[in-house]
Amino acid sequence: MAAVLTAACVRNKGFPCLLLSNTPTRLHTAPTRLLWGWLNTVFNKVDDKRIEQVGPDRAAAEWLLRCGAHVRFKDRPSWQRDYNTLPTGPPQKYKIEEIDATDSGVMHIGFEHFKHLQHVKSLKLNRCMYITDECIGKLHLLAGTLQHLEVTSCGNVTDKGLMQLKDLSLLETLRLFDLPAVRDKTGTVHLLEKFLANCEINAEGI
Repeated sequence: MAAVLTAACVRNKGFPCLLLSNTPTRLHTAPTRLLWGWLNTVFNKVDDKRIEQVGPDRAAAEWLLRCGAHVRFKDRPSWQRDYNTLPTGPPQKYKIEEIDATDSGVMHIGFEHFKHLQHVKSLKLNRCMYITDECIGKLHLLAGTLQHLEVTSCGNVTDKGLMQLKDLSLLETLRLFDLPAVRDKTGTVHLLEKFLANCEINAEGI
């Protein structure tokens, strides 16, 4: 008989985490998918009081690391990968410049964190199962600074979603790869090339 997934939410440095038993689990079962979906919704929720308390960049960094993403702060060479070692200091001290959300659980509700970020130049959305057209549409919140963007292996992103990238006028590089829900791949890329004339678009394998 298949073992049953056991889980518990505990407090760990201010946010809940999932504890799994050592017994084999069936991660494809419907209850488990619902559990992970609920936890990811909790992790992605915007906390306005937290933003007021620590500043938008610190709050966004906490969100991203909770969801499994990594960030690099301006003027710091190394990537921040561990939630528990986030630097402390006044809100204006640390500004997010790069985000790598590869294999993370970021969702559209969390993208509202981008509203107050003013230094993000690079964003990678690779193999993100919760990335949708709605998420892509919210990237306009970074339009004032975003220069480099990757969207790869995100199965829920369609032609409609990609066309919303046309307003990211500061983009210098755009990489699109393995997006099976995009039907008119050639037409979509041609339109993006038209609207983003100053952007180098790599869509081989889209």
